[in-house]
Amino acid sequence: MDSIRIAADHLRAGGLIGLPTETVYGLAADARNSTAIKRVFTVKGRPATHPLIVHLGDPSRVDEWVTSLPASGKRLIERFWPGPLTLVLPARPDVLPEITGGQSSVALRMPNHSVALSLLEELGGAVVAPSANRFGHVSPTCARHVSDSLGSDVDFVLDGGSCRYGVESTIVSLLQDMPRILRPGAITLAELETVLGRGAVELSERADAPCVPGSHKSHYAPRTPMRLVQAGETFVSAQQHLAKGERVGLLQRCDKQINRSLLQGVMLFCMDSTPAGYARDLYARLREIDRLRLDTLLVEAPPSGAEWMAVNDRLTRAASR
Repeated sequence: MDSIRIAADHLRAGGLIGLPTETVYGLAADARNSTAIKRVFTVKGRPATHPLIVHLGDPSRVDEWVTSLPASGKRLIERFWPGPLTLVLPARPDVLPEITGGQSSVALRMPNHSVALSLLEELGGAVVAPSANRFGHVSPTCARHVSDSLGSDVDFVLDGGSCRYGVESTIVSLLQDMPRILRPGAITLAELETVLGRGAVELSERADAPCVPGSHKSHYAPRTPMRLVQAGETFVSAQQHLAKGERVGLLQRCDKQINRSLLQGVMLFCMDSTPAGYARDLYARLREIDRLRLDTLLVEAPPSGAEWMAVNDRLTRAASR
C-alpha cells in the first residue's frame, strides 16, 4: 500500500505519524531515533520521565530490547501477542533512555492491527507510539481524532478505522517474582489468570513499581469539567449544577433506568451496558461531549467488579483534573 510506504518513509526520515492500533491511535516514531523520540515528547507535552512503549512487529524481536524473558512472559506472549498486552522487562543497555524514562526497564507490545503490523514490516524495525494526543487529554480512537488533537504537528496519519478496544493496553510488570498489573486495560485479570493460574497475578499501586504510561493521577481528561457520582446521587448532583445556571450532561449506562422528568434540562448520554462496549466508545463519547461545551459532565460510576477495572481507572483519572 502506498500509504504504508509513505508512512515508513516519514519514520525513516525522523518524522512522526499517526498509527492505528487495536487499542488507541499512537503517535509513532522510529524507536532507534533519539531525535524523533524527543520530538514525540515535545509534541505531546509529555514529561521526560514518563516512559514510552516500544511496538514490535514480531515476538522474535523481543531479545533486541531485553536482557531476559521469564517463562511467564513467554506464556503471555504466546497467548496474547499480537494483542493489547504490554510487558515490562529488564532493558538492554542500548535502549535509548528517552524510551525508558531513565529506568532500567522497557515496556514492549505487539499491536494486533493489520495496518500497524504492515507498517512495522515495511519499516523493518520498531516504533514508540504513545497515544496521539496532548499529554493527559482524551486518547484518539479514529484518524480524525489524531488530526483534531495534533494538527500539523504530526507528519502523516494512517487511517485504520475505529479502534477495536478503545482503551489502552494492559501493562504487566515481569520485573519481580509475581507478575503485577501496573495499568488495567483491554486484557483483564481473569484472562491473565487463565494463562498463569488463579492468584498468580497481583494488582499493584506500590511505590516501588516502575513508572508506566497512564500512571499519573490525572489523565485521559476531557476539556469539560467532569465529576464521578454514585448511583442514586445523579438527581441531587444535577440539580445543584442546574441551580447555578450551568449546562449539565449526564453519562450513564443504557441499562440504568432514567427518570427524564427528574432530570429535565440535563443532556443525557447513554453508554453500552457491557464493560467492553463501554470502553470501546468512551473516548469518542468524551470528545463528542467536549464539542458541546457543557459546563459540567456528571458520570454515573459503573460497577466496581474486576471486569470494569479498566473503565473505572480511566474515569477516575479523567475526573481528577
